[in-house]
Amino acid sequence: MEMEDDERTALLQLSDAQMADVARFSNRYPNIELSYEVADKDDVKSGSPVLVQVQLEREEEVTGPVIAPLFPQKREEGWWVVIGDPKSNSLISIKRLTLQQKAKVKLDFVAPAMGVHNYTLYFMSDAYMGCDQEYKFSVDVKEADSDGDSDSD
Repeated sequence: MEMEDDERTALLQLSDAQMADVARFSNRYPNIELSYEVADKDDVKSGSPVLVQVQLEREEEVTGPVIAPLFPQKREEGWWVVIGDPKSNSLISIKRLTLQQKAKVKLDFVAPAMGVHNYTLYFMSDAYMGCDQEYKFSVDVKEADSDGDSDSD
């Protein structure tokens, strides 16, 4: 998609109509910037909620149905934002969304036992191959606040 026109034409050796199809698909292929933040990352306590805020922004302004001529009907893009624990191969939190230009997604889960826990944030398309993204992050879970446990008897 980033090749110069001359190089692409020489490499692919397609007719003008076929090259137009390639260009149309390339212009529609999603290039999405993702940023995320774990809210109150330095104050996560066991048993309390953990909130991960994800911001998504499509770089190009061309949107519409997926270009999939062999699919039997019109197909819109669908996206999944998932938090998983690769070590235990478990799903922690998941949201499905449609994305036009920008979106904000909040995923939450209950903080596990005390200690450092490593997670992966996955951003996946249900329509396109090769545009999935993943980001590793960790949460340092502190001991839960004790309720009324004091040594002043």
